[in-house]
Formats: sequence, C-alpha cells, structure tokens
Amino acid sequence: MNATINQNGLRRLTTLRRYQILDSVSERTYDDIVKLAAHIFEAPIAAILQVEDERHFLKTAVGVRGAESFLLNTHTFCEETMAEPDVMVVEDTICDERFANNPLVTSGPQIRFYAGAPLAMPDGIGLGALCVMDIQPRRVGRREKEMLQSLARMVMTTMDLHCVSDALANEVLKVKNLSGLLPICAGCKNIRNDGGYWQRVECYVSENSSAEFTHGLCPGCAQNYFPDITAQELAEAIK
Repeated sequence: MNATINQNGLRRLTTLRRYQILDSVSERTYDDIVKLAAHIFEAPIAAILQVEDERHFLKTAVGVRGAESFLLNTHTFCEETMAEPDVMVVEDTICDERFANNPLVTSGPQIRFYAGAPLAMPDGIGLGALCVMDIQPRRVGRREKEMLQSLARMVMTTMDLHCVSDALANEVLKVKNLSGLLPICAGCKNIRNDGGYWQRVECYVSENSSAEFTHGLCPGCAQNYFPDITAQELAEAIK
C-alpha cells in the first residue's frame, strides 16, 4: 500500500512540474472559474488548490483571508476530495468526524459546508481540488454537483492547453523559417545571403533554420568517385 501511495505521489509531482503550475502567478482563466463556482453555489468562498506532496498550493481563490492558514488547514479536505471519483459534498462539517475538529471549522472562517471536485488525471491520480465553502450548512442538488464537476474539467483542460502552448512556444524559439526566393548558383549550388555573400547551401540552411546536416554520397556520385567498386558494394556502403 505504501509503495502505491509513494508511486502516486511521485506521478502527481512529476505531472504538476510538467504543468508548471506550482507557485505560478495568478491567471485570469482560473480566477474566472472560481468566481463562476462561487456564483453557481452562491457561496462566499471558492478556490483551486494543487497538492504537491505535503504542501498545498493555492492557485486562486475568492473570499479567502490569510492564505497560509487556509492552505495549512485544507489538507484533510483536499485529501478526501482527491480520493473521490466524483464531487464530495459535506452538508454540515460539524456533523462529519473527518472535519469537525478542523481549525477552518472550529475557528475562523467557521466553515459549515464544503463541496469539492477532484482535479484528476485520466488514470484517476488526483492533482488537487476545485472547491466551494460556506459558513452555513446547506444541501445541493445534482445540477450544482454536475456543474462543479464541469468546472473542474475546465481547470484540467486549461492546464493541458497551457502546457501545450508552452511547449509550442519553446519549439518556435528554436525555428527560423525559410521563405521567399533563394538566389542559388546554377553551377556550384552556393546560395547568396542577405549580405550579398555566397555560402555553401548547408551553411545557409543551418543559419536560417533548425535543420542539421549529415553528409553522405548518393549512388550516382558514389559511382563517379569510386568507379572500381561494384554496385552491390556501393549499396552496402551508403546504407
């Protein structure tokens, strides 16, 4: 069991680092999602949290005062949420032995209601939670739970899109596009650069793109350079 837990924790940490979301700055997309969650539930508090290992990271929140204290005491809520395949709802925290003695319940802000949707990878490994809280006990219907689950999927989709966007941006930085007409010598095949100087084609392409060259001989040139070698030997040599 411990080996499984450790493996899941390692996969969670690796995934979060790939997303580059831990300790990241506020972003409007995530801010809008928690605002929408709070509006749907008419709740004073909503938050997106990621769990690295023992440490929690508050990506964004509304209605939270004292972020460090809030993070310290949401550990149990997040762990229980990530263990659920669906939205976890606690209608009255003081009636639930898991949370009745939590400082968020016994002191400020005295949370009495909690609903959280896991932020999970396709294989079920939880990365955190999207949650809403209220200082009054309450009940929620199927519609609210489905909408919170949909918002959690939006968080994961946003994380995926940001990850892909960052990867593409890094690749673009490595690429220089060749376009337009290239003045090339009909004899030696050198190319004239923008400064008016003639360069070997491989030098020009290397300076203006991310392509790299490997050198070899085509069958025709190989036969010209090595006329005494048989066609079969040439074929083997230039494979």
